[in-house]
Amino acid sequence: MVRKNKENPTHVLSIILAGGAGKRLFPLTQDRSKPAVPLGGKYRLIDVPISNCLNSGLKKIFVLTQFNSASLNRHITNTYRFDPFAEGFIEVLAAEQTMANPNWFQGTADAVRQHLHRFTYRENEYQLILSGDQLYRMDYHKLLESHWKRGADVTICVIPKSEALASGFGLLKLGADGRVEQFREKPKGDALHEMKTDTEALGLSPEEAAKRPYVASMGIYLFKRNALIDLLADASMIDFGYQVIPRAIEKYDVYGYLFDDYWEDLGTVEAFYKANMDLTGSDPHFDFYDMTAPIYTRARFLPSSRVEQCEIRDSIVSEGCILRGARILNSVVGIRSQIGEEVELERVMIMGADFYEDDDDMDYNRQMGIPNIGIGRGSIVRKAIIDKNAHIGENVRLLNEERILNFDGPGYYIRDGIVIVPKNGIVPSGTVV
Repeated sequence: MVRKNKENPTHVLSIILAGGAGKRLFPLTQDRSKPAVPLGGKYRLIDVPISNCLNSGLKKIFVLTQFNSASLNRHITNTYRFDPFAEGFIEVLAAEQTMANPNWFQGTADAVRQHLHRFTYRENEYQLILSGDQLYRMDYHKLLESHWKRGADVTICVIPKSEALASGFGLLKLGADGRVEQFREKPKGDALHEMKTDTEALGLSPEEAAKRPYVASMGIYLFKRNALIDLLADASMIDFGYQVIPRAIEKYDVYGYLFDDYWEDLGTVEAFYKANMDLTGSDPHFDFYDMTAPIYTRARFLPSSRVEQCEIRDSIVSEGCILRGARILNSVVGIRSQIGEEVELERVMIMGADFYEDDDDMDYNRQMGIPNIGIGRGSIVRKAIIDKNAHIGENVRLLNEERILNFDGPGYYIRDGIVIVPKNGIVPSGTVV
């Protein structure tokens, strides 16, 4: 029998960390996990790493969940189904208490440790650790080739940064051969300057290397099986960034893989909002229309959107929407959105709705004094995020004219100066924010 070459994607297991509480994304994570947050009108954050895996030929994927995981589990189950005769799978693994370990996940590394016996079968020679809340497009096969070519035990994906931005990241100092020599978490001053790397030797042009002489960890790691088992044998190692990676640098051959393209961590409301607004530009940093490596999501079989006497500029309108006489500028309009006459939206992300209301729903709304799902006639909304199934009445003004940075109001929140109406939120007619 001919033995398969170990340097093959079939020997790589992808592990997506999707268990974080997502406190910095509250209230978008009030009823869902961070990777389940809607993105770009019709996707969810988890679709990005899963699609990157599938487009890279990696079809053995585990997703680790813990907080508010019901909607994430449902989305993955309804979206990603493999042929029963194929080798691929996507399996959700929730945190679980066992006789041997009664604790929930204590950190990123602990989450992998608690399921390590599922990840380190003999045929799983390599483990690719990914985050569930980042926006980027990467061919992981290039990462694998770099790892195999160097004979690395661990490879860390890094992205070049300028001095102005570098201190906000965990930084790696790389040698000319790409070997990781040092790691520091968010260094400043002299400690920052000591972390400079010759990024020209890693592939940047001389001009770009001068602008971006630091490399930041992207939180994407590729391990040899034996190295991962050894590093996680110490139960005190609960976090990859703070603990496991520094220990790996001391003990193993650790290399950096330079990724010089768009990458954004969407862990805060401000970063999430900016990334969605960027999608409405004529030349967005991230292109959902690139069909050489598509981003997959759930097929919903919705009707085309209906647009009646609207002015729409520099915006994205998803399927299944009904827009009547609205003015929409630089906005993302999510699936099944319903927007009434004389509504003005500017720099708004609307996540849409999970369903269409029928006559019984609307009768109930009238009896309870609740607006129907959508945005009512004459309302004006600027610089806001409207979560799914929001009920916004007529002549509402969500403008944050006082430029409040953070505030919790009745039926709305303000985070980073952005007005947020939470999922299933109700904003009565005439409300002014």
